Amino acid sequence: MTLQTIADRVGVSRMTVSNAFSRPDQLSPALRERILAAAQDLGYAGPDPTARALATGTTGAVGVLLTDSLRYAFTDQVAGGFLGAIATELAPTGLAITLLTSSGTGDVVPARDVAIDGAVVYSCDPASPAVAWLRRRHLPMVFVDQDPADDVPCVNIADREGARAAAQHLADLGHRRFAIASALLEGHAARERQRGWSDVLDPLGVEPVFIRHPLEQTEGVRRDARALLSAADRPTAFLCYSDTTAAGVRQAAADLGLRVPEDLSVIGFDDGPVAARMQPPLTTVRQDVEEKGRVAAAALTEAIRRARTGPDGPVRHVLLPTSLVVRDSTGPAPRTPVRPAPPADPPADPPADPPALSRP
Repeated sequence: MTLQTIADRVGVSRMTVSNAFSRPDQLSPALRERILAAAQDLGYAGPDPTARALATGTTGAVGVLLTDSLRYAFTDQVAGGFLGAIATELAPTGLAITLLTSSGTGDVVPARDVAIDGAVVYSCDPASPAVAWLRRRHLPMVFVDQDPADDVPCVNIADREGARAAAQHLADLGHRRFAIASALLEGHAARERQRGWSDVLDPLGVEPVFIRHPLEQTEGVRRDARALLSAADRPTAFLCYSDTTAAGVRQAAADLGLRVPEDLSVIGFDDGPVAARMQPPLTTVRQDVEEKGRVAAAALTEAIRRARTGPDGPVRHVLLPTSLVVRDSTGPAPRTPVRPAPPADPPADPPADPPALSRP
């Protein structure tokens, strides 16, 4: 079954039939309806996508480049909200989303091999070979939660300001023994949040203790936080890279019988759905994930347009605000922190990554 078969049935040219599928604005609604009805009657499903891509030089899909783990996109509610907002913004354009891992397997390198018209680079290692491959392909790109680049549109949030507000809130409550649960990947967001925490803690002479884990490994956070909170000089406040990380810290406190916030104050980051559901509800730094996704998708469609028509001005760098949301997981520093007794039957440690305790 070919376009010519349908053209012969309707009595029009092959190009007219092609326009009915790919350029409907070129036909009257009545004529297009006749052509589509004939195609359905003849069992024609439409032009072959591969042939259309070769003819137009486009694929109809854009990539979202993530970290090494695609599972994170499906299990983390914040990442899911971001991707959902991108999908909603792109829906009217007809562009599909392809998720790309930044690592390759054998001879398969997704950033090099997958056919896409552009890409959103989302919270990846800037030195990743995947980003280099996208640049070599001269694909339109948008950076999200990445270090800004002069030639690539960029969407970030005010990470440093949000982290500074979180640390200041705890300092104002009298806390001076701090621990920080940060991301293992030292990307743009992690560095900016570290700077924000340091803006407050350094002038106070506070040296926080760090634990670092991949974002999805809450059990590792729970284990290392439990080790810190079991010490005689345990911290009274935990600053966390994300709400998910804060959940691991909260579990560690519960393991040891510590009360939040009477014995330990905990602050997250993101204000995802999990934050308000915790008991007590989590104090956190809010970012508008859906707005970030919408802005990123709009920036990508604009970058694709500019790639076709030529640049018409400098690329945009967007910085979205953050705000501190104070709930019930933070309170005044306890006057005399008491070393908790070890639990009678502590949970078994996961066989995952080794402890990652360090001081900056």
